Amino acid sequence: MRAIWTGAITFGLVNVPVKVYSATEDHDVALHQVHDADGGRIRYKRVCEIDGKTIPYEHIAKAYDDGERTVILTPEDLESLPAERSREIDVVEFVPNDQLDPLWFDRSYYLEPDSKSLKAYALLRKTLEDEDRTAIVNFALRQKTRLGALRVRGNVLVLQTMLWHDEIREADFPALETTPRITERELSLSAALMESFAGDFEPDKFTDEYQEELRKLIDAKLEQGESIDTAATFGEEPEEKKGGGEVIDLMEALQRSVERSRGEGAASQKEAEKKGSAKKAPAKKAKKPA
Repeated sequence: MRAIWTGAITFGLVNVPVKVYSATEDHDVALHQVHDADGGRIRYKRVCEIDGKTIPYEHIAKAYDDGERTVILTPEDLESLPAERSREIDVVEFVPNDQLDPLWFDRSYYLEPDSKSLKAYALLRKTLEDEDRTAIVNFALRQKTRLGALRVRGNVLVLQTMLWHDEIREADFPALETTPRITERELSLSAALMESFAGDFEPDKFTDEYQEELRKLIDAKLEQGESIDTAATFGEEPEEKKGGGEVIDLMEALQRSVERSRGEGAASQKEAEKKGSAKKAPAKKAKKPA
């Protein structure tokens, strides 16, 4: 892992230098959009709705629109706001763990102690654990002031960014204003059903079935030759074809890939069957007489 931020936990006169690492990562297979006919990559342009011109990044500003008026904010405007002026994770208070609703939590980060602050780090961790408390902290990260919860996970201090109070919506559902009558028998049966599903939470028992099947599908298509050179999706010539050479082979490969993806071309099907990895095409249903 690579540290994304360095700073120090501070409370009173205590200063604990730390490095901050992202504690989570996205395991989804990355997909992008292409033209289904030839596999060309689809790109989005930054086009101004007034003059129709493509705008370079240096001329793109941020703005707020209230539905009737638009306020453009300059870089100077944004620089005047509270920003990442310090590298301190400032402890505001220590609260009981059970007072924190998981709904408030956003992103999670691991804190690694600096080699010179190991004892102070261990002392803070041990105190939080023994007192069954979580430190509420203020800090700045990526040009935003943030509220956070500093807690213990195993032998590591974890910093979790928190949503601000006005970012949590109230659950205002009229149907919940009345409580339906529940009989003792219904409650007993419900408890028995819950007990039949009881167990200890083991995260590694659960897998993302969609992403696993997506990866299998991609691997199968690669094995069957249903792919094109990545450079082709960007409209580039392969290295070996640069310098004025013909691109007949690439065009033929593109055509074969399109035919396979649409289930066309007997030649493509025979080639896949020779590799022993193509599935038999389902028999076509007979058309009903008109």
